Amino acid sequence: MENDNDEFSKELNVAVRVVHMVCSLCQKVQKQLLSSNNSNQIKSKDDDSLVTVADWSVQATVSWMLSEAFGGQNISIVAEEDVQTLSEPESSAQLGMVVSAVNECLAEAPKFGLKGPNEALGATQVLEAINRCNSTGGPVGQHWVLDPVDGTLGFVRGDQYAIALAMIDDGEVAIGVLGCPNYPVRDDSLIKYSQQCPVMSEMSSREEGCVMYTRKGSGKAWMQPLIHSDKRLELQNSARTIHVSSIDDPALATFCEPVEKTNSNHSFSAGIANTVGLRKQPLRVYSMVKYAAIARGEAEIYMKFARAGYKEKIWDHAAGVLLVQEAGGVVTDAGGTPLDFSRGIYLEGLDRGIVACSGLKLHEKIIEAVYASWESSNL
Repeated sequence: MENDNDEFSKELNVAVRVVHMVCSLCQKVQKQLLSSNNSNQIKSKDDDSLVTVADWSVQATVSWMLSEAFGGQNISIVAEEDVQTLSEPESSAQLGMVVSAVNECLAEAPKFGLKGPNEALGATQVLEAINRCNSTGGPVGQHWVLDPVDGTLGFVRGDQYAIALAMIDDGEVAIGVLGCPNYPVRDDSLIKYSQQCPVMSEMSSREEGCVMYTRKGSGKAWMQPLIHSDKRLELQNSARTIHVSSIDDPALATFCEPVEKTNSNHSFSAGIANTVGLRKQPLRVYSMVKYAAIARGEAEIYMKFARAGYKEKIWDHAAGVLLVQEAGGVVTDAGGTPLDFSRGIYLEGLDRGIVACSGLKLHEKIIEAVYASWESSNL
């Protein structure tokens, strides 16, 4: 990690350590979920999306740790989950699991170079920690942005997911951390796993996932393996820099898109891919692992075109966007305008969709194709 005198170095240091902590939590919960097929760990929210014990546990843990490190009750955290479902009487079993997972995770804080609570948290304290993440962000001040488990469907299927933590400073993303427990650190792992199956297959238990992180203006991004439970986290010794791919020939480029069709139009993306000369089949990947793949040079393009009426949330993009940019890539909306993270929990004013590329040449070709194809689309 960079010199301690660099701006936001403390925030980045703490954020990286906290993400390592909760990656360990997620691995344990996912293992239990897959081994027992325990449906008690999964609930449906009002919008029919899924939420798991891991989502709530990660949010509570990150909230507690950030509050302890940066200003107590006054800290601003924007995050995906609320306590409504978890507070219902019929969710008492899930609440008990969350309290247990949070306390088990917090007890390991010293291993990650952090200080945990002096005594175990009770259910009320855990719910308060989750509920503290009720900020709506905005253009002024510092706001932490968390997606506790990005790609919950991937998580429950034993596939790709990410823990995404960013900090917005006066409307701009200042730090970004992505924990990817099922994304091995070795090169070409995303492509090799994707070739085995239309979506990502479950990772071998012998392989390590990774954490990637960056700071605005550094011109660098770093990746390190997740640590095993019997080791202590040493940031300086385990990180290596990552950079986007140098491929700018569309025929050689690898293209990522979301797995689910609900909020992404695969047919329009396929048309754009055909127009610019992309020859490879798209990698359909859950979560912000798509941004991670571009940042570390395993893919060159990510496109997402949501259907009319869908509004992108900042926690689904903030950490990944900064990671790609500082690793040398380009991210804009489909009109070529940088994404605006200063206007609350949504990416307001987004033009048609999101395009992330490893370089300007590919990016320009895709933006041109979007303009040429849009009028004939049904989006």
